Amino acid sequence: MFKKIVTSIVASVATLGLVTGCAAGEGSSPGGQADSGSALEVLRLDYAYWNPLSLVIRDQGWLEEELAGQGTEVEWIFSAGSNVALQNLNARAIDVGSSAGSAVFAARANGAPVKTIGVFSQPFWASIVVPAGSEIQSLADLEGRSIAATSGTDPYFFLLQALAEVGLSTSDVEVVNLIHADGQRALEGGDVEVWAGLDPLTATSERTAGSQVIYSNPDFNTWGVLSVDERFLEAQPDMVRLVLETYERARQWILDNPDQAAELLAREASLDINDARTVLLERTRIDVSLVPGDAQRAVFDAILPVLVAESGVRSEDAGKTALDELIDDTIAKQVVSP
Repeated sequence: MFKKIVTSIVASVATLGLVTGCAAGEGSSPGGQADSGSALEVLRLDYAYWNPLSLVIRDQGWLEEELAGQGTEVEWIFSAGSNVALQNLNARAIDVGSSAGSAVFAARANGAPVKTIGVFSQPFWASIVVPAGSEIQSLADLEGRSIAATSGTDPYFFLLQALAEVGLSTSDVEVVNLIHADGQRALEGGDVEVWAGLDPLTATSERTAGSQVIYSNPDFNTWGVLSVDERFLEAQPDMVRLVLETYERARQWILDNPDQAAELLAREASLDINDARTVLLERTRIDVSLVPGDAQRAVFDAILPVLVAESGVRSEDAGKTALDELIDDTIAKQVVSP
């Protein structure tokens, strides 16, 4: 049985702040990425099952092919959740990380020197899930329940907003901090009563265990975004541009080859092909602008009061400053301009 650890977003985001604080005064990262103008020995990116574009780029080997003549290797690091991606980004274990927009917004508000430089999708990936036969049928029924969620990720932020919809907060429930896959197993095994679920795991749980989504709200799901350490952005703008160009190539590839893309997702994430189709073709918008801007800022602005109330950011002023500082659309605009 899983050990239940009641937690809040503070612990997760505080960890990001501590990692950032340790790195802020250091020189170059392990591959020399922070030295402006220096050659990049290794380009480190993450890939994730909830970022289908990353799976395509990794599978096709486009970056490896492009960088072969420049003496730059490409290293792919798996991200099990936005919190992991941001921890790796702040530790400079990766150069480009994919995450939920809300997660990187909270990280920036808590001191992480990150910049969002692109958008990879608008996924409807988070929802409130209960096991088959549960008596819980609505958000109002969540009071006093044990809820698995991964702090610092979009399902966690989704949970905060969902609770607020019915006048509840994390003090009214028992939040069990588990990574996404463990949250699924805890729900299906009866160790928790509710799960703040994430696709593609949710789709699989619905099919194989009869789990039920009792609440979904596309407006509460924040965008899938690409972010970098601001020092990497300053030192390696050409590399950032190449990555964004490759993401646009992957976006078009998925739009042109939806069946192959679903098969790739199924193979990589060990999904049933029907679950992969549901996630990719029904619950994810790929055809969105690469350029981050007003649409993402509006989501962050809407969630800020909830984060302040839950102590998810250091202060309201810090959150407002992050709204102004997080997004850098300069290179993405260059990539998509005619």
